[in-house]
Amino acid sequence: MRMTDRHLPDLPKGSSSWRHVQACMSRRRLVAGAAVAPLVGGMVSLGGALPARAQGTPTTGVNGDQGYEPAGSFDIVAEFYGPGPSGIVVAENGRIFVGFPRHAINHKGATLGELVNGRVVPWPSAALSLPSSAAPADRLMSIHGMTMDTQGRLWAIDDGKLAGQSLQPGAAKIVCFDIAANRLLHSIILKSPTLLPDSHMNDLRVDLTHGQAGTVYVSDSSFGHSPGLVVVDVASGKQRRVLATHPSTQAEAGFMAVVEGVPLVYDPAQKPRFVVGGVDGVTLSASSDRLYYAPLTSRRLYSLPTALLSDFSVSDADLAKAVRDEGEKGTADGLATDAQGRIYTTNFEHDCILRRNTDGSFDLMVHDPRILSPDGIFCTRTHVYCTLGQWNRLASFNNGQDKRRPPYHLIRFPIEPVPTYSAEPT
Repeated sequence: MRMTDRHLPDLPKGSSSWRHVQACMSRRRLVAGAAVAPLVGGMVSLGGALPARAQGTPTTGVNGDQGYEPAGSFDIVAEFYGPGPSGIVVAENGRIFVGFPRHAINHKGATLGELVNGRVVPWPSAALSLPSSAAPADRLMSIHGMTMDTQGRLWAIDDGKLAGQSLQPGAAKIVCFDIAANRLLHSIILKSPTLLPDSHMNDLRVDLTHGQAGTVYVSDSSFGHSPGLVVVDVASGKQRRVLATHPSTQAEAGFMAVVEGVPLVYDPAQKPRFVVGGVDGVTLSASSDRLYYAPLTSRRLYSLPTALLSDFSVSDADLAKAVRDEGEKGTADGLATDAQGRIYTTNFEHDCILRRNTDGSFDLMVHDPRILSPDGIFCTRTHVYCTLGQWNRLASFNNGQDKRRPPYHLIRFPIEPVPTYSAEPT
């Protein structure tokens, strides 16, 4: 909610309550309008990470500032102008790779890029990443979800969709790259009946503990009303669609979210007013023995044993019996798991990122008005990275008016708390 004086008609001017709310309003204006470093000679401002706030700000909540102030400590790693970012992978040597999908806006820039010296460099090559006349199967069309396997290889889902165009044969695919060699290793074309005309292949995770060369789990959140999970065996290319009618993969009719102060309700019969969809966020447990997943238009988290999910002989009915409802997790898009098995979940309703601990409890990691539409999320050994695409402000959700305000951000925050020190004697 964007507070103004008109929201304070019943508070006596000059009273302690009036002064408290005015102070909160002033702080929120400062955060929402915070200056950003100007961009010079490129598409992305990289490096020189900016602190989100000074250390020592009270934690949001009943013992803090009641939710007006930012909470947690994060850095702005990069600022983007032009296409909005989505998928994110950070290699162990610090190389940063970002996906820029084309399904919302068919832009002419790289759909997969490496951030190098303040620029988005088409990766692994301009021929693959930039628009061209090559067949859809022979180039990258619209890179969305991204991840890294336990061998350090980069995997991405190419949803294949260009805004305003129908999905072409060969466009939707799973791709794998050798980061050190900048080389394509695998390209697995998704085909019918696994792929549907309204498919939105959204995110993916790679399990190297099952299958000769591993198994890929893909969330199809659907551009229509046909979501499901997709399972692909890397060695054979065998693929299938599962749980396509199970409640755990479906958008919930009547679901309501409050986004930037506006209550929005999902009605399958009406044009959506905010980003909605079926199964979207996916993440593996630290040992890859379970896949966790969640519909975008839902507050619940579900999981399945990968031993069953990767087995193509297990029926859909038996998979359905094995689904475990893990409880509520808030309104989430991306999910990620750290080495300790804790799950980080974005939250587009509260402009924050939460952490689900192994005992089922939650911690608020970061909260800030700038954390709009937190999307792609990735854990390194020390930090969590997240892209902020402002997708809720797209013209398609705002009566044709594009309300996005570049720059878009890539942020990161430490997995372990920032240490605090004092020279005062204890």
